[in-house]
This record gives sequence, structure tokens and C-alpha cells, in this order.
Amino acid sequence: MTHPASAAPLSGIRVIELGSMYAAPTAGRMLRDFGADVVKIEDPTQGDFARQWQPAHEGLAIGFSRLNSGKRSVGIDMRSPEGREVARELIAGADVVIENFRPGRMEAWGMGYKDLSAEHPGLVMTRVSGFGQTGPYRERPGFGTVAETASGYAFLNGWPHTPPTAPPFGFADSIAGISAAFGTAMALYQREARGTGSEVDVALYEPLMFILGDAVLNYTATGEIMERHGNASGAASPRGIYQAADERWLSIAGSNQTIAMRLFDAMGRPDLKTDERYATNVARMANNESLQEIVIEWVGQRGRDEVLADLDAHEVVAAAVNDASDITRDPHFAERTLVELGGTVLGNALTPGPVLHMSDYAGPTYDGVPAIGEHTREVLAGELGFADDRLAALAAAGVVTG
Repeated sequence: MTHPASAAPLSGIRVIELGSMYAAPTAGRMLRDFGADVVKIEDPTQGDFARQWQPAHEGLAIGFSRLNSGKRSVGIDMRSPEGREVARELIAGADVVIENFRPGRMEAWGMGYKDLSAEHPGLVMTRVSGFGQTGPYRERPGFGTVAETASGYAFLNGWPHTPPTAPPFGFADSIAGISAAFGTAMALYQREARGTGSEVDVALYEPLMFILGDAVLNYTATGEIMERHGNASGAASPRGIYQAADERWLSIAGSNQTIAMRLFDAMGRPDLKTDERYATNVARMANNESLQEIVIEWVGQRGRDEVLADLDAHEVVAAAVNDASDITRDPHFAERTLVELGGTVLGNALTPGPVLHMSDYAGPTYDGVPAIGEHTREVLAGELGFADDRLAALAAAGVVTG
């Protein structure tokens, strides 16, 4: 079933994205996915630094493409007073501003939340920074790697005998960006009730620390520091990633009592269900090492597809360990998750679409990655009414993209 574009829940919402790199543009993409018009302000010459990320294809950065397809790019030099004045004129017609400058920068420019909301009471300002707008660390710079270590994630990731490990992708940034979009949507909903906007403050580390909150709660309650467990779990057994006879990998999560019992049936080991070492989760955790050896041996005797078929027949929670090629060939992901990133040198390349689905909204199309300042004239002249001579003068001074 197809749905009209007007069914997009954020249709009519204008977002000005003063964000670069990863987290703030992720928030912008989340909002754009659900119908918002996202105008991305970039440096007129260099653009968002994420344009220089690797990997790239024919000069187009893969990561930048994924986060910015379908946005409109306006080149404005925010370092100049003239550029900031142009940005303010853009913001005057906006519902949301997303920014990720270091705390205090926007205030120094006279563009903090108090300044902008005094002029536009309905404005929602979503601010993403390393450590947030308050607290002793507020002025510290921060990227995702710092958030992944400061939050406690890196300490818990890996094996007991290996160093703390950060992920090879923008984990903290992505979670912060999704959280920022969630906060923005809440602020827009609240605006409907009271008529005024609000300031949304997201620290890169905080959403990730929330996910890891059991570690903090456990320490403050018991005095015990949770340690690295590799692919196992510190909460339930059996759980892990296992290699089949054909050297392919799969995951199994016997994370509740019913699933664990079904796993033992699938393994042809009903005796384990009454074995006092494995009959309860407390017992299984106490004897996790020996139980893991049993599961490893069983999985390693057959090919992955056969193991997964048996687990599926017994309704055991399990899945293949997919690489990107596996994902693109999977019919479930093809139907539900993957979309084409059209209109670029990437051809009909696939990327994950929106992070959730709504019954009355078919979802967005991804119709091209904007060049730096590609939409400057369209937005400033066509929508804000800038005269040609004013636009030409700003472009000649390097304030906007010509």
C-alpha cells in the first residue's frame, strides 16, 4: 500500500541543521525520514568535514551520503557576522534548530537558546555536544570515541584478557543522534500543548551510559564492578556466538528459562533440563564455562544452515552472523529494511531506511546527496526573497556559496 506524502508525521516542519560529522546529522536524518524539510548549513568551501571521511566512492563519502541524502545544503560561513545574520533569517522561519558546536559558541555569537527563543518563542533548539550544556565538563570537546570510553562501554566491551575495545563505527554518535531526534519530537509535541518551544540538551555519552546503566546500578548497590565477558552475557546463560562445521558463525540467546529449555531439546539433550548444573539460570551462570563447551561442540558438528533450521523449529532465539553481503541478499531485509540511495554516483546502492515503521506512512525516498551549497539560491532567493544583488555580494565576500 502507498500513502500520500502528506501522511508524513513531520510534514511541514522546517529544520535548520547546524550540525557536522555524525550525531547531529543523524538527528537531522531521523527527522527528515519522517517528513521534515531539513536545511543543512555548511561551510561554503569545505562543507561538513564528514564529506572527507573514508570509505568513499568516486569522491563521495559513504558515511556522509547515508546521513545527508535528501537534505538541502546551504553554504553559509558561520564564522562571519554576515553569515550569522543570514542564518538568523533562515532560523526565523524554522521550527527546529539542531546544532553541535561546543557549548558556549552559539551564545558567543548571540544565537543561544535564550537569544533565539526570545525572537521565536515556538523554536525548538536541539543541542548535541560531548558532555552536555551543563556540568564541570561542559566545555570539553568530545567525539564518539570519548563518549564510548567515558560512558563505560569500552571497559565492558571485549574479553577478560583483551584491552577495553571501542566499536569500529559511530556507535555513541548514532545513539545520541537518535536520542536527539526523540527529544526534538517530544519538544514539538509539547509545543502543541503550550505554544512555546524548548531546549533539548543531549550529551554524546549519556544515551550510551543509560544503556549500560546496569553496570552503574550494580556497583552502587553491591560494590562489584562488572567486567568484560566477550560474546557471553553476565546476566543469562547460554548466550554467545558460535562457529558451525562450515566455519560460518551464528548467535544463540538462551536468555530466559523457556528458551534455554527449548535449546536443550533442539540439541537432543533433554537431560540438561533436569541437570542441577543447568536447570536454572543461576545454576547455568555458575556453570557457564562447561555449558558453553557443550553448546560449542553441538554447533560445531553441523553446517550453519542446518543448525539454524533446528533452532528455528524449536523456536530458539538465534540468527546468522551476517556480513554486509549476507544482509543485502536476505529477503526479510530486502522487503522491510533496505532502501535505495538514489541520485548519486553510488548508483542504486542500498542503505538501511528509517529506524521504525508507522502504519499510515510509507516512508521517505532518498533522492540524492546535496553538493556543498547546492540549494543556497533556492532557499535564500526563492524562499527568503534575497535580491540578486544581495546574494551576489554575499557570494563575492565568501559569506555564502555562489
